[in-house]
Amino acid sequence: MSNNKKNQARYAKPSRADIVRSVATSTAVETGQSSAKIEASLEATRKKFAHLRLAV
Repeated sequence: MSNNKKNQARYAKPSRADIVRSVATSTAVETGQSSAKIEASLEATRKKFAHLRLAV
């Protein structure tokens, strides 16, 4: 009897910058705005509400 175990692929957690870039690009495609402008807006909002935490 062979002991064949499948190697599970490791999941690389995306960075916050990767997520912001992805959301900004997707929103830019849908709205026709500049992705850089949307990314800057997301970061400004993040800094504005940095003191708030989500309840988990």
